[in-house]
Amino acid sequence: MTALPDPHAQPQFYDAVPAKRLIAWIADTVVILILCMIAIPLTAFIGLFFWPVLYLVIGFAYRVVTIANGSATWGMRFTGIELRNNHGQRLDLGMALAHTLGYSISLALPLLQVISIVMMLTGARGQGLTDAFLGTVAINRRT
Repeated sequence: MTALPDPHAQPQFYDAVPAKRLIAWIADTVVILILCMIAIPLTAFIGLFFWPVLYLVIGFAYRVVTIANGSATWGMRFTGIELRNNHGQRLDLGMALAHTLGYSISLALPLLQVISIVMMLTGARGQGLTDAFLGTVAINRRT
């Protein structure tokens, strides 16, 4: 049993969520790139030699902090969606950490990312692999 909105009885919560997630992902990627560019001079330009690690660390921290503090990254807020747990509540720090870890693992393994995208596009709730595993869902914010 779940406290999440039913996709058949309340489809407005899930309308266009996969497209909004894509737009949010693009916006978040830009934000993370900007944060990395700011960090480069702060590391005395040594961060250039470790760019993938720097991007991974800043991106991970950005996602955990923003999801823990509002159940959505800045990109998700821009597109009007937020993450909710199986009880319909916003994600706390532990769930934000677990969700970001799952997202990072799926990015590292392209097959998992493809499976996740297919799940988002075909499932009634638009859940990706990490969402299905954790019982989370991205929904349109109530206005």
